Amino acid sequence: MSGAASLTGPAGGANAARRRRQTAIAWTFAAPFVIIFAMFMVLPIAASLGFSFTDLTAQDVRTPFNVDVVGLRQYADVLTDPRFQHAAGVTAVFVLAGIPLTVALGLALALALNSGVRRFKPVYRVAFYAPVVTSVVAVSVIWRHILARDGLLNMLLALVGVQGPDWLNSTTWALPSLVLMAVWRNAGTLMVIFLAGLQSIPPAVMEAAAMDGAGPWRRLRSVTLPLLRPAMLLGGVLISVGYLQFFEESFVMTQGGPLESTLSLTYYTFNTFGFGDFAKASAASYLMFVVIAAVSLVQFRLLRRAT
Repeated sequence: MSGAASLTGPAGGANAARRRRQTAIAWTFAAPFVIIFAMFMVLPIAASLGFSFTDLTAQDVRTPFNVDVVGLRQYADVLTDPRFQHAAGVTAVFVLAGIPLTVALGLALALALNSGVRRFKPVYRVAFYAPVVTSVVAVSVIWRHILARDGLLNMLLALVGVQGPDWLNSTTWALPSLVLMAVWRNAGTLMVIFLAGLQSIPPAVMEAAAMDGAGPWRRLRSVTLPLLRPAMLLGGVLISVGYLQFFEESFVMTQGGPLESTLSLTYYTFNTFGFGDFAKASAASYLMFVVIAAVSLVQFRLLRRAT
């Protein structure tokens, strides 16, 4: 009764006025971020979604009232475009080959640093994680020189009597070369995530498994990997989103070639936008968004169910 009276009395009115004043002050401080976020994030996203249902091209920029609403026609055109289908296939190969290799390498590095390496652990952590924080453009330029016909890799192969191919100008080897570089660059991210997961496993659990007669392989398969599923879910989602959007490697190292053998979905969208077909590029972007959301949802359902 006294509480109700305080809410409706002079004290309650003062509290309400103070809360309104605090809310107004909070919004005043947050307003610059909200305005910038709305202008440079929300508005472009909403505009691009609207463009995907029109026939907007570069020629319509000065005459926007000539733009017609075409519904889902742009999406149908993108899905039936042979170049889009080819780019989707290239991206699928990149993702299906790159993610398992990255997970395996990241897990091996984390296991080694967690139990196998006794000295200089911080040095190894920095060394393995350094490619992650290095600019992908700088890394791609270095790898382009390494994989050149007369680059470092072919020089090393020549020492053992092997003549290496022209990695980045071969339709056979260009995409595997990009996968190799992406695995090398992204393994450090998974190493850090898996290492945090390994260090969260109670030592008593491993000791109990050892006392029950479980060997190292059995402990890894039956104890470590099941307890690592939350970390694997996080790492898998992060890596798959990045791999599905791979662009910089192809843009810097091969320009989508040779013969479009490294043309990714993002590169296809970039080229379409560059040709002035804004509506088609927007439709391709949202199709890629749907694919990324679907892959992430599948990963959540598979790994959360087992966690």
